[in-house]
Amino acid sequence: MGIEYLGLSSINGPLVILEGVQDAFFDEIVEFVVEGNTKKLGRIIELYEDKAIIQVFEGTENMSLVNTHTKLTGHPMEIALSPSMLGRTFNGIGEPIDDLGPVSSDDKRDVNGLPLNPVKREYPRNYINTGLSAIDGLATLIRGQKLPIFSGNGLPHDQLAAQIVKQASLGSDSDEDFAIVFAAMGVKHDVAEFFQKTFDESGVSDHVCMFLNLANDPVVERLITPKVALTVAEYLAFEHDMHILVILTDMTSFAEALREVSSSKGEIPSRKGYPGYLYSELATIYERAGIIEEAKGSVTQLPILTMPNDDITHPIPDLTGYITEGQIVLDRNLNSQSVYPPISILPSLSRLMKDGIGKGYTREDHQDLANQLFSSYAKVGEARNLASVIGEDELSPIDKKYLEFGKEFESRYIGQGKEENRSIYETLDLGWQLLSLLPKSELDRIDTKLVDKYYPDPLSSDDEDYESESNNQA
Repeated sequence: MGIEYLGLSSINGPLVILEGVQDAFFDEIVEFVVEGNTKKLGRIIELYEDKAIIQVFEGTENMSLVNTHTKLTGHPMEIALSPSMLGRTFNGIGEPIDDLGPVSSDDKRDVNGLPLNPVKREYPRNYINTGLSAIDGLATLIRGQKLPIFSGNGLPHDQLAAQIVKQASLGSDSDEDFAIVFAAMGVKHDVAEFFQKTFDESGVSDHVCMFLNLANDPVVERLITPKVALTVAEYLAFEHDMHILVILTDMTSFAEALREVSSSKGEIPSRKGYPGYLYSELATIYERAGIIEEAKGSVTQLPILTMPNDDITHPIPDLTGYITEGQIVLDRNLNSQSVYPPISILPSLSRLMKDGIGKGYTREDHQDLANQLFSSYAKVGEARNLASVIGEDELSPIDKKYLEFGKEFESRYIGQGKEENRSIYETLDLGWQLLSLLPKSELDRIDTKLVDKYYPDPLSSDDEDYESESNNQA
């Protein structure tokens, strides 16, 4: 029979201190009974001699030094796991909130997970189709990858996350099982309702497991939400051979919760007030993506974070960039031009893209096409800068071509409808259509055999005009 402790030694925000503790261990779950009827859960986050500092998940409201009974459970934070969790909605610590009752399962796992043996990891291959050309064509998401989305306050990252959940697939020719684990941290009620309504109306709820930590929920709960979500993802991927896409929004809320709890503990702050272990905490979450030898499934992460003041050098995006394999950056200027999704192409990249596209994965021309689109769009910026100095009328014919290409590229390739789901082949074909606005002589990043095979039309009259004018200038 476990020991029950009467009273508390101290209460400080979401933290309580209990003295006289015996045989406790780090990360152990603690049960509180307040005033004989209200039950709460906590987690031991620090031990010193016979003193334990405990985070209270539900907050310390109504708790006092004399009205609380405490009992150590003897186990870390665990969650019951079952394939029936798909289609269900839970709060931030894995308790059902959809009125469908508790999860029936004898299989419980520690939410802190186990580190993957690097030797047992397999290199990520194959792609996940999001239906968004700016991602699929130029920053392709690979199974087992961690690819964050860097956003800012007021940008449509919530709509983008919902659209990815609705459209994500393993491709039209795949028959493997695919599901999504969606975890929202610190979101407002209207945003949570938007996600739930969108998933229900689009008919994707049956393969989505959702965790919702609302803005008025205890801040400590936010620290456990991504770990609970990833525990479910690992179970489905490695026990049931499913390919799982984990979407975590917003990791900035997680980091701010970590800063708040660290401040309550009296720890010495580091950059911008965040604790010095912010890097290791983020790495603990991000590194739970991947593929292992024994399983056929995979865990892919798409964390979303809002950059304070759009500062990409802020500690949260800065440290995230060190750990993850690329980034997708949302641009405020494109958003102000009503381009959706407002993905900034040039700073966005997927470091694993080259190994999951091309012949046998997407199409043989994918890599060369992406390189050419990047190169051509970079020249658009140069032409726009020149036009701002000397005026558009004074530009050379080829610079005018690039201005036309840039306008069409942003409106037709980056921009697409919120309900528009493009296949990888539609994305690639659209890229070739846009490159046909430029003369073949400008396509210097693509193998000539691919140009001959995929370039949509022979030399147009505009191309002939450009060539004759260029010859006259020569």
